[in-house]
Amino acid sequence: MASVHPTALVDPRAELADDVQIGPYVVVGPQVRIGAGTTIASHAVVSGRTTIGSGNRIFSHAVIGGLPQDKKYAGEDTELAIGDGNTIREFCTFNIGTAQGGGVTRFGSDNWVMAYVHVAHDCRVGDHCILANAVTLGGHVEVGDWVILGGLAAAHQFVRIGSHAMAGGGSILVQDLPPFVICNGNPASAHGLNSEGLKRRGFSAEAIASLRRAYKALYKEALTATAACDRIEQMVDQSPASAADLRALAEFVRTSTRGIVR
Repeated sequence: MASVHPTALVDPRAELADDVQIGPYVVVGPQVRIGAGTTIASHAVVSGRTTIGSGNRIFSHAVIGGLPQDKKYAGEDTELAIGDGNTIREFCTFNIGTAQGGGVTRFGSDNWVMAYVHVAHDCRVGDHCILANAVTLGGHVEVGDWVILGGLAAAHQFVRIGSHAMAGGGSILVQDLPPFVICNGNPASAHGLNSEGLKRRGFSAEAIASLRRAYKALYKEALTATAACDRIEQMVDQSPASAADLRALAEFVRTSTRGIVR
């Protein structure tokens, strides 16, 4: 049976796994489902149609599943889905989706989320990401896997951030950040390949060298985005170990509707 502090207000219609722990003064709404091993610390609020997976740690005063901060929202039955093994620190706010954005905000697994982070409606966040203090994601932002966003970084609505990318503290992203790229500034500009992060995640020296050549084609050779993608795709046959990553990089750039960080 779930452990619920006597001061917590848990709606009887909420679904809690047997070993969930609910701290003092927590509020849990009727459409909430919480998976095994998840802990909710004091004064947190979990509302909306929100599903939280297993092994999550949600700290004090977080507000999870709140209504979208979108004037178009008219009470539609939308949701928030959170995966497993996330750490969500104090005062974070995660909103449910909107009908215009597909109806669901999705947040993956094994993410480390520091205090005061905001994840707006209809965002898609992958796995193994680090969102430092006060990171703000506008509506419909997409974040890949293994992304690191420094403190106070912000992403404009509909911006995409590719896997293994990194944004320095205070970065303002108004265009898409391609996979494997480091950026910084307001507005953010590219500052090289995230080679140290790739090393830590087990990328081979050969793979990193291939991605460095791709970065050079994209940012250093005065090519149009289309020509740079063509060049990157030509590298695939010479770099079989990096083929999937090179294709992913080219596809990300080709499908960008906002343009990429330059």
